[in-house]
Amino acid sequence: MRITGLRTLTTVQDWGRVVGDANGVYTDGLVRVPIVVVETDAGITGVGLGPHVEIETVFAAIEGEDPRCVTALYDRMLRRMFKAGHAGAVFGTIGALDTALWDIKAQAAGEPLWRLLGGRDRRVPAYASGLDIALDDDEFVAVYQNYADHGLRAAKIKGGLDVERDRQRLGLVRDVLTDAGHGARPSLMLDVNETWTRKQAVRHVGELEDTLDLTWIEEPVRRWDVEGHAAVGRGVRASVATGENLTGLEQHRPLITAGAVDIVQTAAVWGITHFLRVAVLAHAHDLPVSPIGTTPVGLLHAATSVPNHLVSELQDLRPPLGVSLDLHVEDGAYVLGDSPGLGVRIDEEKIAASSHLLPHPASGGSHIRPERAGHRLHAVEPDADSATVNA
Repeated sequence: MRITGLRTLTTVQDWGRVVGDANGVYTDGLVRVPIVVVETDAGITGVGLGPHVEIETVFAAIEGEDPRCVTALYDRMLRRMFKAGHAGAVFGTIGALDTALWDIKAQAAGEPLWRLLGGRDRRVPAYASGLDIALDDDEFVAVYQNYADHGLRAAKIKGGLDVERDRQRLGLVRDVLTDAGHGARPSLMLDVNETWTRKQAVRHVGELEDTLDLTWIEEPVRRWDVEGHAAVGRGVRASVATGENLTGLEQHRPLITAGAVDIVQTAAVWGITHFLRVAVLAHAHDLPVSPIGTTPVGLLHAATSVPNHLVSELQDLRPPLGVSLDLHVEDGAYVLGDSPGLGVRIDEEKIAASSHLLPHPASGGSHIRPERAGHRLHAVEPDADSATVNA
């Protein structure tokens, strides 16, 4: 079997509501979702969700190769792009192609990827993550009630701009999950998406911990700030979670070896091989791993095969437009199906028909860091101008 070609598509995640975090919001709830399809001479195609940046150059490293040699081809792609491939969108392109190759390998074997990788249990524990910072209280409660109705008893909310607002919203989601769990204590997490300084992080979380129990605080400071994460970890009771924006073991290693991270995260966009390697590194330090992503299907399959998987993020309960997944959510877990490969199917006609929904690449959203992030004296509202500090 040989790799013969690729196609790229872009669909949309339609949340049907405003979504975002401390950095910004998508007011129409529409988020671009790039897709890579890898073709073979055996008629098997693999799908990866991720960027197309420099894809022709990256693809040259694997074209004509046997797609089943996945990890070797992953390293070929890294070597081909060694000056640009260990960070940012190019690393995501490598991850998308890597995911597609794993899809092909498992399809060729006639097995779901979770079984090919050595997984025993197709159930992957999940937590709710609503990208909810701009919702009013009624909308917020309704979103988490829907998660609770699917059996989820852990939730991560977006915050970091106003300690009292965070306290109130954490209380609301705690009450929803406690009621759904008949009094069982839920797990609560707060994600601030790198919006604080070290001192702000310790002060903000410390105030919350006067009345609440947080399982983890996520990305409290800049992703590369090893001492900053360590300082936050020493100053709060909650675990420190980070890593979704780190690319390559060389970026994870300083945080892990310094004891600056308690929950090691990695994003679905970076690919399956990256996740497996990070999981081994974390396991060597007795740390758990937790996948991140809107549609983290590749990492869900991989998570079944590692001994230190803790819980995986569940964002939208619906897949992107034109994408179908052989999995469902019940009793607080993803349940993976038996379709060979990843169980991802693409309806290209439906994607083409929805192209008018694609937001412009230059439109705003949580992918743009505000000018004043990390330099605010006072709390700011999520919809305020990024350069404005409320007095």
